[in-house]
Amino acid sequence: MYSQINYEGSLAEQYTAISQQLHALLDGEQDLIANLSNASALLNQFLDRINWVGFYLMNDGELVLGPFQGLPACVRIPVGRGVCGSSVEQKQTLLIDDVHAFPGHIACDAASKSEIVIPLIKNDTIIGVLDIDSPFEARFSKEDQLGLEQFVQTLINHL
Repeated sequence: MYSQINYEGSLAEQYTAISQQLHALLDGEQDLIANLSNASALLNQFLDRINWVGFYLMNDGELVLGPFQGLPACVRIPVGRGVCGSSVEQKQTLLIDDVHAFPGHIACDAASKSEIVIPLIKNDTIIGVLDIDSPFEARFSKEDQLGLEQFVQTLINHL
């Protein structure tokens, strides 16, 4: 059962706590949309200085908007386009300090200045991405990247 966890300690310890909280939230639930909805809500509660957090899911060879927290967003993103599509194409996390300097950046929200995108890979297949935007340049650190990759692995284990 879900219980509120206090986010204390180092950033790494806080990410471990939020991953444990995600595990408790998703334990026993198989519905993809419900699990992604709770995951995006949990990250929205945990992360400061962000303006959008959510998921895009692979559908017929392109990314399609899934559960999220924030302003309305772009619905479809081709693989290879923007930060999300590039993350899928490269099959790796992309941490972008200044989205306006990223070639082909898709500006769904003009306020966004930095972004991190983590691919959701299950059984060697990309099923989607976790996308987080911030209105601050260089908002995301390598420590954030490691913590969010841990969070995504916890999520993948429940999908």
